[in-house]
Amino acid sequence: MASSISPLKPGDTAPAFSAPDQHGNTRTLEDFREKKLVLYFYPKDNTPGCTSQACNLNDHLDTLAQAGYVVMGVSPDSAKSHHKFIDKFSLKFDLLCDEDKAVHNAYGVWGLKKFMGKEYEGTHRTTFVIDEAGLIERVFAKPQVKAHAEEILNPEP
Repeated sequence: MASSISPLKPGDTAPAFSAPDQHGNTRTLEDFREKKLVLYFYPKDNTPGCTSQACNLNDHLDTLAQAGYVVMGVSPDSAKSHHKFIDKFSLKFDLLCDEDKAVHNAYGVWGLKKFMGKEYEGTHRTTFVIDEAGLIERVFAKPQVKAHAEEILNPEP
């Protein structure tokens, strides 16, 4: 696992959050107590890497669920954008709308990025696996978008 801009590391208490999902329902970290939460931050709906990552997680959702994981994606996109993304790829998990980037900032994944020589503010693709007690179990700073479920399911060597 590569280094991250996020200061959060395994063993830390996961920051509490409250944000609407694609249906407008407010979701909080407390909703996932007694479950292992895969909270993954991604830059934008309907972009190649984000689509590959979401589809990989979706394709392995039953296996992840059998292992005790619940998946929740987070991006700065709107509910309308999330609905289109979910419908287009038949995603079976919820996406948080973090338009004000409060959840991104709490987890330390919003910051300066570089692409083709230009600098801009954006989401650093990062996944946090949060245990049943609300502690960060693992951090994937640069998840493999086409094999992310496998990364989560395979314990570290």
